[in-house]
Amino acid sequence: MDINIIKDKNNALLNRRELKLTVTFDDATPSRNDVKNKLAAMLDVPLELVIVQDIVNEFGKQELKVYVKVYEDEDRMKQVEEAYVLERNKLPEPEVAEEEEEVAPAEEAAEA
Repeated sequence: MDINIIKDKNNALLNRRELKLTVTFDDATPSRNDVKNKLAAMLDVPLELVIVQDIVNEFGKQELKVYVKVYEDEDRMKQVEEAYVLERNKLPEPEVAEEEEEVAPAEEAAEA
């Protein structure tokens, strides 16, 4: 997956950077989290402050057009962004917690 920045605009009023990107890929279409992770690493910004607003994929092309917003702080991001956008860009929770919960009832049954 290769990311090319087409436009990089600093929006001082909303304390964010607005980026338009093209993402080229070889295999399956990358997910929103894949694009978010790669861009955060590329720009060296915290993953929590990156909002992927739009992803457009034209039929038959191995290319995405992406609109991303990178905020300076989390408080401003929560003031400006809609709730559904924040929910859509929420980081996935680790699956380790589910495995620990499954082990606990088995241990309780063994003690009884």
